Amino acid sequence: MDYGKHQAPQGYEPGEGILTTLIRIPVRIVVLVLVLPARMVWDALTALWHAADRVLLRPLGRALLWLLDTLVLTPLAWLYTWVLTPLGKAAAWLAVAVLIWPWIGLWRYVIVPVARYGIAVPAVWLYAHVLTPLGHGLRWIGTALLLPALHGLGNGIGWLITVLLILPLQFLWRYVAVPVVRYGLVVPVVWLYEAVLTPAGRGTAWVLSTLWQGTAWTLGMLWQGTAWVLAQLWRGIAATGRGLGLAVAWLVMTLLVAPLVWTYRHILTPVGREIAAAFGVAWRIAGYISRAVGRALATIAWYLIGAPFSWAYRTVCTPVGHFLRDAVWAPARRAAAEAGRAARAALATARETVRQARRDAWRALVGAPGGARSGEPRGIPARTLGSTTTVPSAAQASETPLGGDPFAKQG
Repeated sequence: MDYGKHQAPQGYEPGEGILTTLIRIPVRIVVLVLVLPARMVWDALTALWHAADRVLLRPLGRALLWLLDTLVLTPLAWLYTWVLTPLGKAAAWLAVAVLIWPWIGLWRYVIVPVARYGIAVPAVWLYAHVLTPLGHGLRWIGTALLLPALHGLGNGIGWLITVLLILPLQFLWRYVAVPVVRYGLVVPVVWLYEAVLTPAGRGTAWVLSTLWQGTAWTLGMLWQGTAWVLAQLWRGIAATGRGLGLAVAWLVMTLLVAPLVWTYRHILTPVGREIAAAFGVAWRIAGYISRAVGRALATIAWYLIGAPFSWAYRTVCTPVGHFLRDAVWAPARRAAAEAGRAARAALATARETVRQARRDAWRALVGAPGGARSGEPRGIPARTLGSTTTVPSAAQASETPLGGDPFAKQG
């Protein structure tokens, strides 16, 4: 046997200290005491809900569905099929007959004939026999007479405008306005721009450029010196701030963060894990205890209530029910059936008696048919095939001829 290797106990996790091992069992016991009533109440409510669903809610839902189908849906379906649908069809037919058919007749037999024979045909005839020849005549008059006259008049007016207005304006523009503008205005202005303004502008630009370059060099040197001084100051301040920041960070990490991390890692985490595990274990153990208590209560209820009721049902109620069924209900049902058959037979006999009395009254009022003698059987007795022997059980013919008793087919 190797004593150097030790097997870790079940549920052991690496890194657990003695504090975790010591507080595990008391915490689980306390949590079990706290969780057990809640688990028993939960199991009782769950069982009560399942029993209520199985015994009360489902039958109640089926009954409500049956009542809804019987009292609402079936009457509504019957009302829709046998009342609303015929009423809708009748209303549709009435609406078509009252609102649509008169308009169709008015359109077909009044408006269309009036529009066709009162407006369209006269308008077509007027267009074809009056307006078309008149338009052709007016077009010929305009083409043959007015257009040549207007063309000659337009040519004369155009020649007058050209001679009196356009030619003088062209002469003034070509020989007066253009030379005056070119040699009196444009040529002096171009010479002034090229000979005077361009050299003066270039000299002014050179002087301004030289002054700007000197000013920019001076400003650049001043900015570089100022930037160097500011950079040296910032480096000193940054070095001082970095040292202070490192010192403050070391103090915070040493005095605040490290204790908090140690407390969270070695105290809060094991305690929280043990409490969570204790709640899980206590919930499962409470479930076992609650199930055992429920089974015990169910067994006690069965032996105190269910078994006596079952014994009473099998020993007392079932024989009594069989006795009532065989000794009371079956004879009563047979007696009711016999009474019903006797009542139906009495009603049939009464109907036949009334029918026979009606026939006798009709014969007494109208009389017997000709050739018939009282006391003799009505109709012709039936005979067998190939024999003259009568068959007493065969049905006789009709008791009256055609047009005799009008009540023979009634009843």
